[in-house]
Amino acid sequence: MGWPQVIVLLVALQRLGELVLAARNTRRLKAEGAREEGAGHYPLFVLLHGGWLASLFVLTPAGAAVDPWLLALFVALQAGRVWVIASLGRFWTTRILTLPGAPLVRRGPYRWVRHPNYLIVAGELAVLPLALGEVWLAVAFSLLNVPLTWHRIRVEETALAPRVSPAASRAA
Repeated sequence: MGWPQVIVLLVALQRLGELVLAARNTRRLKAEGAREEGAGHYPLFVLLHGGWLASLFVLTPAGAAVDPWLLALFVALQAGRVWVIASLGRFWTTRILTLPGAPLVRRGPYRWVRHPNYLIVAGELAVLPLALGEVWLAVAFSLLNVPLTWHRIRVEETALAPRVSPAASRAA
């Protein structure tokens, strides 16, 4: 096992921690009356992200050089990820949950971008493989992510539509 595998394991541990937080928030929101939308496509995201990490772990040679600039960019994307999670607070989950009557979050990156997490994820799926020298994995997983994310955004927009005022829609 080399540095590429260590890096991938650290990312996997981060994601597992996020899943614990997401599960806690999901339980709490559902107890408050939140509804889940688009649950059918959720396993495809689990497969995509799990496959991405597994592919990087298994297919990257242990002695592969790690590009420090691209790794630094990936770390910066992680800071963006943390910013998104902190901005959403108790509303952050890995699923599409909507709590009727709850205001839409308009702080943090949500002041400027409607779906910042999806931009960050798109960057992550490309940048980490590139940092590890796996160009074809960057391309493959980025291409697989596009239709899934496109579908998810449409589902999320539909779920959030009743909570968006006309003034908020113009500002978003």
